[in-house]
Amino acid sequence: MSETTHDGGVALSDRPSPDDGLTAAELAAKYGLSVSGARPGLVSYVRRLWGRRHFIIAFSQAKLTAQYSQAKLGQLWQVATPLLNAFVYFLIFGLILKASRGMSHDTYIPFLVTGVFVFTFTQSSIMAGVRAISGNLGLVRALHFPRASLPVSFALQQLQQLLFSMIVLFAVAVGFGSYPRLSWLLIVPVLALQFLFNTGLALIVARLGAQTPDLAQLMPFILRTWMYMSGVMFSIHNMLVGRPEWVIRALRVNPAAVFMDLMRFALIKKYGAANLPPHVWVIALFWAVVVFVGGFVYFWKAEERYGRG
Repeated sequence: MSETTHDGGVALSDRPSPDDGLTAAELAAKYGLSVSGARPGLVSYVRRLWGRRHFIIAFSQAKLTAQYSQAKLGQLWQVATPLLNAFVYFLIFGLILKASRGMSHDTYIPFLVTGVFVFTFTQSSIMAGVRAISGNLGLVRALHFPRASLPVSFALQQLQQLLFSMIVLFAVAVGFGSYPRLSWLLIVPVLALQFLFNTGLALIVARLGAQTPDLAQLMPFILRTWMYMSGVMFSIHNMLVGRPEWVIRALRVNPAAVFMDLMRFALIKKYGAANLPPHVWVIALFWAVVVFVGGFVYFWKAEERYGRG
């Protein structure tokens, strides 16, 4: 548009933009724009996460290698730490408090070592998960990738660490008379179910830890309480004889106890099916699927908020 000025010149005026009056959402739709860092749909998110599988594996292996890089014994601490814990628990609970009630030393020692190793797998996955986002903010803010890659990678790191430690666990079992047999094949589904369960928990605490960093300071106390309630150092079945039945059932079906008992049943010759709660495989599958799916959806719902603020 133009108009004549008082001195006979022609002045040009701005033409109205065709975008005048459009809202931000309408402008974005018109020009095909999307919100940076917006949460994708659940199916799309799963596809993107699968597309980052090589990063997840490489990141977990790098973290595992770097974990003890400053220690002289290096990766041996992966085995030494749970073994030392088992030794301390044996001195206190096995010799002083007689927590081996109803079990011989040949059964109790592999029982205790198995419990410590299996519970440490869950404990370490949770402690790594709670710092997965808050401890890697530089990576989260610098790169665009599915944030679930981080807690999944940390859970995978702990699985790799446990697999390395299983060599010692096998040696302890054999040393106390539990030789390889068909039941050892059950170790594979037990670890697969526990890994799903641990990953779900890591996803849950990763979101909580991103919102409340102080959770990392509180979590050791929660995990220690859970450990004492899960029969790591004693048999719930034997120790709580005479207690109300509902208390025994509640403690026996808690997921940490379920995965420990299944591993003990698979490894230890004298740890029979009588020590397992009814429908134990159904219970283990329930905990693994529900916690993994629930944890994944819970984490995904806050995808666009990680690393902001």
